[in-house]
Amino acid sequence: LGETRAGTYAQYVVVPEANLMALPDGFGYHEAAAAALVFQTAWHSLITRGGLKAGEWVLIVGASGGVNTASIQIAKLAGARVIVVGSSAEKLALAEALGADFLIDRSQTENWAKEVYRLTGKRGVDVVVDNVGTTFPLSFKAARKGGRVLTVGNTGGPKFQIDNRYIFGKHLSVIGSTMSPQKDFRDVMRLVFQGRLKPVLDKTFPLEEARAAQERLARGEQLGKITLAIP
Repeated sequence: LGETRAGTYAQYVVVPEANLMALPDGFGYHEAAAAALVFQTAWHSLITRGGLKAGEWVLIVGASGGVNTASIQIAKLAGARVIVVGSSAEKLALAEALGADFLIDRSQTENWAKEVYRLTGKRGVDVVVDNVGTTFPLSFKAARKGGRVLTVGNTGGPKFQIDNRYIFGKHLSVIGSTMSPQKDFRDVMRLVFQGRLKPVLDKTFPLEEARAAQERLARGEQLGKITLAIP
C-alpha cells in the first residue's frame, strides 16, 4: 500500500492475498503497521543487499526514523558494532535504548566523519546506512576502504553534490534498494513476532487528524513510527 496501490488512509482496501500475513494472537495492529515496511526495508538493505556480517562496524546516519530504528536493531542482532549520528540528545537516547554502541550528536559535532574515524581506530566503518542523501560527502569519508554505503531514501532531497574521488579512491560500493521481496518480508516479520525485533511507536492519531500526523512527520519531531487509528 502506498507504492503500487492506494489506500493507506482508507477504512477498506482490496489487496492480493499474497501480500497478506496473519498476525499472531495478541500482536497489536499498530505494532504490525509500524513494523512491516521499515523492517523489511532495513533487512533487505543491510542483510540481503549489504551482506552485513558479525563483527563489522556500522554507521547509521539518523537516530529516530522508522527505517533507522529498525536498522539499529537488525545490525545489533547480526552482531555488528553500531555508531549512530543524530540531531538531538532525545533522539540519540532512543538509539542507545535500541542498542547503539556509540552516539554522535551532529548538532555538537559538525564533521562527524572525523569522530567516526576516531571511534574505529582511524579505520572507518564497514557499512554506512545513509537515507538522507545530502550527507553522502561525510558518509563517504566515514567509510573504510572497500566499504559499503547503503541507501533506501533521500530525506534530505533527491539532488545533491558528491565528490566522486571518494568512491573510486576508496573502492566504495554504493548500494541502493527499496522495500524487499516476499522472503525477506516474512523472514524479518517472524523475528518481530518473536519479540527479537521491536517496532518503535511514536504517536497514534485518529484518521480525521491525518494532516496533523503528516505535519509532525514533516517537522521531524517523531521518535519512531506514527500510526493512524482507523474506525
